[in-house]
Amino acid sequence: MIRLRQVNWTPYIFLAPALLLLGLTVFLPAVQAFYLSFTNYDPIAETASWQGWANFDRLFKDAVFWQTIRNTIVYLCGVVPILVFAPLLLAIAVNQKLKGMSFFRAAYYVPVIISMVVAGIAWKFIYAENGLLNQLLQVVGIPPVPWLTSPSLALFSVMVVTIWKGLGYYMTIYLAGLQSIPADLYEAAAIDGSDSYTKHWDITIPLMRPYMLLVAVISAIAATKIFEEVYVMTQGGPRNSSKTVVYYLYQQGFGSSNPDLSYACTIGLILFLIVFTLSLLNLKLSQNNVNLP
Repeated sequence: MIRLRQVNWTPYIFLAPALLLLGLTVFLPAVQAFYLSFTNYDPIAETASWQGWANFDRLFKDAVFWQTIRNTIVYLCGVVPILVFAPLLLAIAVNQKLKGMSFFRAAYYVPVIISMVVAGIAWKFIYAENGLLNQLLQVVGIPPVPWLTSPSLALFSVMVVTIWKGLGYYMTIYLAGLQSIPADLYEAAAIDGSDSYTKHWDITIPLMRPYMLLVAVISAIAATKIFEEVYVMTQGGPRNSSKTVVYYLYQQGFGSSNPDLSYACTIGLILFLIVFTLSLLNLKLSQNNVNLP
């Protein structure tokens, strides 16, 4: 006689409340947004009429959308490499066993816990025409620079804020990896003639590669979804030069007197596909490459 395997329902009972909460706050709105991207939604009458691929056709002909895609790609290419390597150098520097090093670790982490709105407002004052940065430049005879009002500089000025705020966060990830590397490896390298610089090239970077891949994917996803800095500092200007995909989505859905939620959902669907691809990449790297020590 075949005996049916008894199912232990206890784990599922504990998981059910969280799954229900995710379903109501994440999955259900996502399905609704997917449906609205194929409709023409009227927010006044709260009705949606089916129109198929019309929103996607409009999207692919939208010059502003493609400019936001380019801006987002520039953001990725500018921010991610720096956030992969600069925090690693910073982590190596603060991983020394010196007196007072805990203070430096805490100081570098402070920007992470500061609200992005507060940080954006502070940096907006720093970048102002009569702000701190331009005052310092005037001391050495350089005229004021339009950091946030020049189409060629605005996006890069915002990128600096993202890098400044992310350094401490990724530094802590690298610190965890550095402190798991056995000291014997560095001692053996010193015996073989590896000095203070080449030992990091021979030992640190190869062993930290899984962490670097992790930081690269995480920072890429975060850079793709950048919003607060742009909203606080530039509002996507001047002339859409700093407008990203997420900010354009917000502007279409909520930031104008005549919102177009259907079109905003269409932009959101494209953004979801981009972030989903990066998330799959992260998962694949985690399974195949990233066996963290």
